[in-house]
Amino acid sequence: MTKHVTIVDDDPDVRALLARSLGADGYQVTALESGVGIEDVIASNHIDLVILDIGLPDVDGLTITQKIRRNSDVAIIIVSGRGDLADRVVGLEIGADDYITKPFEPREILARVRTVLRRGRYQGANPSPAAEPHLLYEFGDWKLDATAQLLHHGNGEPVCLTSGEFRLLEAMVTRANRVLTRDQLMDVCYGNNSPAFDRSIDVCVGRLRRKLLDDPRNPAIIRTVRNGGYIFSARVTRH
Repeated sequence: MTKHVTIVDDDPDVRALLARSLGADGYQVTALESGVGIEDVIASNHIDLVILDIGLPDVDGLTITQKIRRNSDVAIIIVSGRGDLADRVVGLEIGADDYITKPFEPREILARVRTVLRRGRYQGANPSPAAEPHLLYEFGDWKLDATAQLLHHGNGEPVCLTSGEFRLLEAMVTRANRVLTRDQLMDVCYGNNSPAFDRSIDVCVGRLRRKLLDDPRNPAIIRTVRNGGYIFSARVTRH
């Protein structure tokens, strides 16, 4: 199935460059000059990935990322002229899957797009999760459906996870009560497709803690092991 990429950038030259490069690589492309209404576009179309400029004149890309993440796990790559570490951390903390600084080469964008989409859940060749027996993990007040890639609280409320968050949580749940180094988690989650940002595991752990209501100052579920990595401390039951 052809992957659908939406580009949101107010620079017509950048939009045209990205659209040409992605189109030539076989992607379906939608190009927008504004982020206004992007949630409606995602809701009414099968969008696999959004390439989002952070410096839009109407609504900044970070705000748009936050709005998208409230209701969707669509992959997001932020593109920005600002390359400061703090900006990258903020972008990843609020739910972006990758962060690329301008200027960039089209080949770099294509490589990042392929990598992010390989991590994602939308794999057209895979059998439908509904046709498979669901593999469930329970810990505390939480249930992780590894087949449908869904996290539910005990009250039944679903929690939206990005593809990176799901892979990290699944890696920890299936290796509970074992110390996992950052390198091990990078290898388990991404294999040879490691993100360019080497603190992505720490950022993703921070997001997971917030979603699991795990106090970052005194976490009970995902604990930090000094000079070691992380350990998933909750008791896990597999069904």
